[in-house]
Order: sequence, then structure tokens, then C-alpha cells
Amino acid sequence: MSSPEPARPATTGMPGRSADEIRRDIDVQRRDLGRSVEALRGRVTELTDWRRQVEEHREQLIAGAAVAGFVVGGLMMLRRRRRRRA
Repeated sequence: MSSPEPARPATTGMPGRSADEIRRDIDVQRRDLGRSVEALRGRVTELTDWRRQVEEHREQLIAGAAVAGFVVGGLMMLRRRRRRRA
């Protein structure tokens, strides 16, 4: 005769769990998902706040504007020289 199998502990995703265990797992997952969504919402709000981004990256924005100004000025000067030669 074969001996009965020892009882396995119930784990997430394993067959043979009771309805109460499944409900508890769903509640835990729901709470975790809610926390994750709230954290993501806060992060998105933070990243899309353009005033805060300008405040935090002021030096980089000034440097970028200066470089863009030099590039545009240089291109305008080249364009003017080409018109004079033509």
C-alpha cells in the first residue's frame, strides 16, 4: 500500500489552495497594486512639473540656450556670407 502524501503548504499559484487563501492573496495583490499606482502617479506628477524641472536644471537650460544661440547665429552668418557671394 502507498502512504498518503504529506500535506503541502499553500503557496501563491499552487493548486489546492482554499477559497479564503485565494481571496487573501487577491486582497494583498490589490493593495500592492494600489500602492504602486499611487507611487507612479506621484512620480509622473513630479516629472511633468515643468516649473520644478526648470528650477532643478537651471544651469543646464542656460548652457543649452547659449549653445543654441551660437549655432543659430553661426548659421545665420554663413547664410549671409553665401548671399553676398552669389
